[in-house]
Amino acid sequence: MSILTATNLAMHYGAQDVFSGISVAVAHGDRIALVGPNGSGKTTLLRILAGLETPSEGTVHTARSLRIGYLPQQPEFAGDITLYEEMLAVFADLRAQQEELRRLEAAMADPERRDEALARYGELQLRFELAGGYAYEDRIRQVLAHLGFREADLDLPLPLLSGGQRTRALLAKLILSQPDLLLLDEPTNHLDMPAIEWLEETLASWPGSLVVVAHDRRFLDVIASRVWELAGGQLEEYPGNYSKYIGLRAERRARRVAEYEAQQEQIARTEDFIRRNLAGQRSREARGRRKRLERLERLERPAEERALRLDLRASERAGETVIYTRGLVVGYDDDAPGGGRRLFSSPDLRLRRGERAALLGPNGSGKTTFLRTLLGQVAPLSGEARLGYNVRIGYFAQAQEGLDPGRTVLEEVLATRDLPIGQARGFLGRFLFSGDDVFKPISALSGGERARVALAKLTLEGANLLLLDEPTNHLDIPSQEALQTVLERYDGTILFVTHDRWLADALATQVWVVEDDSLRVYPGGYSAYLAARAEEAAAEKAARAAQPRREVARAPSPEREIARFERARARQLQALEEEITALEARLRDLEAQISEASLRQDAARVRTLGLEYAACDDELQQRLAAWAAAHEEGSRRTATG
Repeated sequence: MSILTATNLAMHYGAQDVFSGISVAVAHGDRIALVGPNGSGKTTLLRILAGLETPSEGTVHTARSLRIGYLPQQPEFAGDITLYEEMLAVFADLRAQQEELRRLEAAMADPERRDEALARYGELQLRFELAGGYAYEDRIRQVLAHLGFREADLDLPLPLLSGGQRTRALLAKLILSQPDLLLLDEPTNHLDMPAIEWLEETLASWPGSLVVVAHDRRFLDVIASRVWELAGGQLEEYPGNYSKYIGLRAERRARRVAEYEAQQEQIARTEDFIRRNLAGQRSREARGRRKRLERLERLERPAEERALRLDLRASERAGETVIYTRGLVVGYDDDAPGGGRRLFSSPDLRLRRGERAALLGPNGSGKTTFLRTLLGQVAPLSGEARLGYNVRIGYFAQAQEGLDPGRTVLEEVLATRDLPIGQARGFLGRFLFSGDDVFKPISALSGGERARVALAKLTLEGANLLLLDEPTNHLDIPSQEALQTVLERYDGTILFVTHDRWLADALATQVWVVEDDSLRVYPGGYSAYLAARAEEAAAEKAARAAQPRREVARAPSPEREIARFERARARQLQALEEEITALEARLRDLEAQISEASLRQDAARVRTLGLEYAACDDELQQRLAAWAAAHEEGSRRTATG
């Protein structure tokens, strides 16, 4: 039985048609992946299903009393309450019952009211217990911890949360509230790998229904039981998970191409017969065939899929050893903002020519800093990290810091290699920049567009060592697939940071994992790494089971607690400082754009940029306040020992 049906939906913005003729139904227990290229209208469709946007045409009907939970890409919270208080609001009914139980406990102390209160108490306590009343606070802490929040974060006021923290907070609230239908727009965007794995396990057994937009292919493979593909303004449905969808989509397209070509051949033969016989003895038959041909419903040529066309090749051969380290400790020295910070230590590493290492670990653990250490941008705290003979590096930065916001797309590519303009424009077409797109300023590009420019530059550099920091983060699934294919064929060496487990499984020949302030090396790909971790967990469980029952675990020492706190605070400060740096860079960029618009006397543009500047500055002040609070808390904890 359907809990939501949408009939003949269409969405137009002025002369732009986003999609049309879409009819879908969501049944109880459905787990639907909504996929398609960036800009195809996935977010718009989710908002229509959530009742937050009205379609240009069509209707949406929902079951009576259907509870819908919607996660946008950039959620906002109203009010100044704390993160924990926001989560408590989910359990308002249970908390009211809890207060009633306390009142009844007080009433039972009165002999005249005891019997009545006792009878009421027993009934209410049973309902309270069955509804999880004695476990909801632990449940809140568990969900928040799985999504990357620390105990100290529970008291953070909502306005001080970063964009990524707000997304994770709303996701936690939705999971705790368990609506009948969850509509999730890119829920994995701000999650590290452990959080993604926990979320997919949670959603795979979700008691209600789901419609999820995500670019994480392995995540979709685990949770989806059906796939909606939105492309070219039309929606097509496929049974099964993401892997099955990939196969069915290829089969469906091949069949349509074959049907189209067969019809074209039949039309050509019929037209030839008509030409040859229209004035001859078989003219009557020819006229009949012409009438049937005029009435024929002609198939459309299947549209070519628009995807990246990359060709990464090493221009020179590197030596046998490409990267090696000795006694390496990654971090920042005392001259760095916020003081010296140790992030992790590493065993002696050796990455050989042609190998591909996936660098995994939680957010803030130091993966990007490790890449910057190899680039010579950050000095190691101790030890050394060196590159081998004839190594030529190509670096893909997570935030594309290497792009000049003042240049256009075309100028940025020409700054990498001096090409004839026509050739440069043709080259950019392979990265989906056509027509006037090449004249867009870098500052006006979306995250996905900036990523494509960075990949275009990387293609021109001819590097034999690629250092890639989250290369698939802003790419849609077709672009991810194209990038994966070209990296699999690349003849150089790759070290890549990623949360994309599909890419890690397809690409890695070894896995480097940062955990507990140290780096560990696992031979083989991502699947081999998972198997090794499962064996470690089983061995650890067996060892615990073999311990004498009388043995009592020692409480952690004050020194270990202080060290644990300092590590957590260091990660928080690093994350805040990275956000502050990015916001300050954005403000400088906006100042330049405002000055340029003022010189052109473009009042509307100045006003729009001014509003964006104010919002960005407000965000910066919040991050600075959070940074100061974290420092103050660290000083206080250190002083109290």
